Amino acid sequence: MTAELQPTPTLREQKKNDAQKRIADAVIQMMADGRTDISHDVVAEVTGISRRTVYRHFPDREALFSGASTRVRELAGNRVAFPSSEKDLLDTAAIYEGFDRIAPIVTLVRSTPQGRAMRKSQKLERQESYRAATADAVKDLPEPDRTLATAMLQVLHTTPWLEMRDHWDLDGDQIARATSWAIRTLLNDLRTRKGRPLDQ
Repeated sequence: MTAELQPTPTLREQKKNDAQKRIADAVIQMMADGRTDISHDVVAEVTGISRRTVYRHFPDREALFSGASTRVRELAGNRVAFPSSEKDLLDTAAIYEGFDRIAPIVTLVRSTPQGRAMRKSQKLERQESYRAATADAVKDLPEPDRTLATAMLQVLHTTPWLEMRDHWDLDGDQIARATSWAIRTLLNDLRTRKGRPLDQ
C-alpha cells in the first residue's frame, strides 16, 4: 500500500505554521513555569513575535489556550483532534503511549488551573465530536441518559491517564488496554439494553 503524499506547504503556510507552533509552545512553557499572567502581550514579549501577529493567529485568550491544547496533542503524536467514530474511541493505545512520551506536559495540563482552562477552551468542539462518535451507540437512550453515556465514554477515552499512572504505576500501554476494555464493555451494554435507562 502506497502512503498518500501530502502537498508540500508553501513558504507562507510554513511561516504561519511555525509562528503558531512557537506561540503555542510559549504558552505551554509559561504554564510549566507556573505563570498565571498568560496573555497576548506576554506571549509577544516571550516569543519576539509581534502582538499583532499573535492576535492574528489567536484572536482571543480562549483561542490562545485552544492552540496550546492542539499543540499538546501534536506533541503526543495524535494527528486527529477528537474521535469521530467508535473505531477512534477504541483506539486508545496511541493516545496513552503519546501521553507517556510527554508526561511532564500532560501532567501539567491535567493538574493545574491553566491546564484546565486550556482543556476547557475546546469544550464545545470536544462535545460535538464525542456526540458524533457515540451517536449510534446511544441513539435509543432517553435524555439525559444519552448525554451521561456519551460523557462517560469521553472520560474513559483520554482522562484516566494521570490517576492510573500516579495511583497504580501503570504505563500508557497498560492504561490503553484497560480503557479499551472499559469502552468496549460500555458500547456492548449500550447495544444490548435496547433503550432501557442506565439505572435499569
